[in-house]
Parts: sequence; structure tokens; C-alpha cells
Amino acid sequence: MSQPAPTVKGAVAALNNVILAATCMERLINASSHQPKIGVLYGRAGLGKSSAAIYLMNRYKAIRIECRSVWNRKTVLVEILRRMNITPGKTMPDMLDQICTELMKSGRPLIVDEMDHLVDKNAVEIIRDIHDGAGQHPVFLIGEETFPTKLMRWERVHSRVLDQTPVQPLDMDDAKLLADFYCRKVTVSEDLLEHIHVKSEGSARRICVNLELVEEMSLRMGRDSIDLAAWGNQPLYTGKAPARGGRK
Repeated sequence: MSQPAPTVKGAVAALNNVILAATCMERLINASSHQPKIGVLYGRAGLGKSSAAIYLMNRYKAIRIECRSVWNRKTVLVEILRRMNITPGKTMPDMLDQICTELMKSGRPLIVDEMDHLVDKNAVEIIRDIHDGAGQHPVFLIGEETFPTKLMRWERVHSRVLDQTPVQPLDMDDAKLLADFYCRKVTVSEDLLEHIHVKSEGSARRICVNLELVEEMSLRMGRDSIDLAAWGNQPLYTGKAPARGGRK
């Protein structure tokens, strides 16, 4: 079995959660013919699930859709066909057959991001229809923290899950990779990077926002390097609402 070793340029490819996602995808692709091939990547918002999905789409030439709250089963089928550059058939069974035929012919995995929306719409069974109709084709599902628990309501889908992988809060190695990628004009010291990591609570999104903020403020200060002492008590983005102020 081949082992994933993301080496493409850019910080995203080397982040731990991307490697976890690639490992899950590899297991689906290399599973034996009698095994189901649905994989699940899940975790709280901001940890880089969608970035990992985009990396997987590029690396494995996968078909990827990102669900919306208003989607139903028909919308899912239409959107998959749109990304396949195939004109949708007249009926939903026609569209399902088109998708299954194309997946079997191309061998490309299917990635369904924001799966929680399909759970909320009771549209999960369409995933089983595609997986089974395409000959147990690799289907990679991405959702929030509670997605695996929600999926248990659909036993016929849940029983076909071969691998469930939780994403993790970013560690300092991830933060250093992001600093190298996002702070091209300013060197951020390790103590300030640790401060950013703690304040961001391991969220990839918040770390990136804060790194860009630090670089912008450093350049305004005329600095090409900055440490925690120089940064001082300037605020960082935490995602929390500011405390109410005003006169006592």
C-alpha cells in the first residue's frame, strides 16, 4: 500500500491535518474490492478541513462539492454532474446513473464537504446510492465535530464507513509552517508565535489571520522582525466578542 507523503509546495500540504486526511483517502483507494469505501473527516470549524479537502482534490484529481444549507438530493446530483462537465439527465435516477457511470469510468474519488447540511436535510441516503451504484467507489465525507454521531442515524450509510478520522488542533510545528508561508516579509520570533498559537486555540483560520495581522503591523512599525516584547499587549484575533466597555 502506498503511503501519503505530501511534498507539494506551500504550508497547507505539510500540515498534520492534511496528512491525516491523505492517509484516510489512501486507505479508501487501496481497500480491497469487498470492503466499503466511505471515509469521514470531522472536527470543529477552523481546523483546516476544507483546506485539506482542496489538497486532496488536487492530489487525487477528485470530484469535490461543498454542500449548502438549502441543498436537497437533486441539488447534490446536479452539482456533482456540473463538476464532471456533464449535462444532467431529466430525472434523478438518470442523474444518479450518469454519476455512477462517470465515477467507475474515471476512477476519480468523490469528496463531499459540509456534509452536515445533507444530514439536516435527511438527504444522506444519496451518498449510499452513489457509493454502491459506482461499485463501492471511494467517497470522502467531511463534517463538523458531531457529524459521525449524526451519521449513525443512517445505519445503511454508517455501516459502509471504512475510516473515520478526527482533525486535531494545530500544533507549533503547524504554526511554524504557516508563519513561513504567510509572513514572507517579517520574521516572527518563536515566543510571539507561541503567543499567537495559544490565543488562536490551535485554529488554522485564526492563526493565519493573526500572522497576517502581525506582518501588517510590523511593517507599519518599520520592522522586518518582531518578538513578543515588541508586540506587547496589542490584541490578536480570538474569534470571541470583545468585552463590553463604557463608563462605570
